[in-house]
Amino acid sequence: MILSVSRRTDIIAFYLDWFFNRLKEGYVLVRNPMNYHQVSKIYLTPTNIDCIVFWTKDPTNILGRLSMLKNYFYYFHVTITGYGRNMEPHVPPKEGIIRSFKELSREVGNERVIWRYDPIILSRDIDVEFHRKRFGYIASRLAGYTKRCTMSFVDMYRKTERNTKGLNMHEINHAQMLDIASVIAEIAGKYGIEVQSCCEEVELSHLGIEHGKCIDDELISRVTGRKINARKDKNQRAACGCVESMDIGVYNTCSHGCLYCYANYSSKAVHTNIKMHDPFSPMLVGNVEPEDVIIERKAKSFVDGQVSFFDEDFGQDNRT
Repeated sequence: MILSVSRRTDIIAFYLDWFFNRLKEGYVLVRNPMNYHQVSKIYLTPTNIDCIVFWTKDPTNILGRLSMLKNYFYYFHVTITGYGRNMEPHVPPKEGIIRSFKELSREVGNERVIWRYDPIILSRDIDVEFHRKRFGYIASRLAGYTKRCTMSFVDMYRKTERNTKGLNMHEINHAQMLDIASVIAEIAGKYGIEVQSCCEEVELSHLGIEHGKCIDDELISRVTGRKINARKDKNQRAACGCVESMDIGVYNTCSHGCLYCYANYSSKAVHTNIKMHDPFSPMLVGNVEPEDVIIERKAKSFVDGQVSFFDEDFGQDNRT
């Protein structure tokens, strides 16, 4: 099993004690986001997990605690954008995040820390030149500390339009995508960073940007030293290249407050869920209820040609 921690929220930044408690206990309970009282019991023993894929906007909390992962294989996605507090109200200062990124890279190796420049936004105040300057600066600071940058363009979902009202964001047309991607590819090449796209239908290979996999079986094979044979995750969007994984996060639980966020639908729900969090509960939010039906999820390894499966599909994830 490949464990995703997490597309739905920032567990490293806000719920790391809970996560390590779950590793210690050896299991986690996860509600189906499409069926509230359907609960999966996922075993988290090292023999049951092929690799953990972490997602965060700030890796600082896990520094000094990596020894707690000594029995697991893992790698990190760390999102660093050029936006300010008007767009990302509670994301810590970027200089501190960059320092933590570099320290993490020194600890685990630059192949296992992937920089996400995501999502790319255009507005009245954010143009191609904005991205040239901000991407260029971050790339210059991360040069040598990462081998890959993953980029994507914002998807203007209804909730995104609602939350960003007043920021004058707009859809990015094909020509603008090519302009921005060309700038990113040129700068990244200067600093020896490979660029991949995430969940994008637009073809950018002529610029040197290939369609990527955030949950990447080839990278996992290199990280673990074991051949991984995994299928494309059918629960993700058509343009997503990720292979199958199990996500243990919960929507509407991230406190960063990013206005473009796909995983927070309601600030009221976020506040309610945060109050219901107990670091000693088997669930990220709340606890087991009388109506819950708990199903033990059988997962086989992807290693050595054994194809993993989950006996029930879960709802489609969005990027955090």
